[in-house]
Amino acid sequence: MSTILFDQIVFGPIHSRRLGSSLGVNLLPFDGKVCSFDCIYCECGYNEDGRTKTSLPTREDVKAALDHKLHQLREENISIDVITFAGNGEPTLHPHFSGIIDDTIDLRNKLYPEAKISVLTNAMHINKVGIFETLKKVDNNILKLDSAFIETVRLIDQPAAPSYSIERQIELFKKFEGNFILQTMFLKGSHNGKSIDNTSPREIEAWLKIIEITKPKEVMIYTIDRETPEKNLEKVSVEKLREIGTEVQKLGIKVNIAG
Repeated sequence: MSTILFDQIVFGPIHSRRLGSSLGVNLLPFDGKVCSFDCIYCECGYNEDGRTKTSLPTREDVKAALDHKLHQLREENISIDVITFAGNGEPTLHPHFSGIIDDTIDLRNKLYPEAKISVLTNAMHINKVGIFETLKKVDNNILKLDSAFIETVRLIDQPAAPSYSIERQIELFKKFEGNFILQTMFLKGSHNGKSIDNTSPREIEAWLKIIEITKPKEVMIYTIDRETPEKNLEKVSVEKLREIGTEVQKLGIKVNIAG
């Protein structure tokens, strides 16, 4: 199985299909994966295959690495659109996530005031007050929801917590009062002998209802771009993504499509 792990705290900038020129920040170990989801499409592989005893970078390490990289980019006259927290797993699991975001906001304001700060999160931990309040500070808090049905989410995303529920996620999303971006991975295939297709009429209808209820400022829809740990998956066509995107636009919400 081929996987992609980020071996630095700060990496890039790279071209992001959804965000433009993105400077990545990895708050997880450089040689393994730490996540509260175990998505069957994750480019970092399965959690089991990414186990590591390597420590998380400290808040001071992250600040120093980001400060150094931003100064370097300024000296080289390289522009960036966004500073993105992603990397080898779930960034909000870092125990000093809130402080790191505060440091990042300060550095961004001093060195790249035009750049946005984005966090790609599976949204499992937004029930924690500290995480919720911190995500409200960033420009793009990008929250995952791959289906309106718990059975589909458990098949595709495999959340670690048995208590994870769609109903609770909806209520948590609503607390952002529209100041969040919803991201959804669309795919087809099978896993453990079970068929997967979160583009079916039933799936899309229920998913659109959640969008209508939670009113995100933007919806990002995308499909597989790299090798996945589950081999029985296939991309969704750009045409199908655009069809889904059109339904979102009918709700008066901006759509970002990455095929």
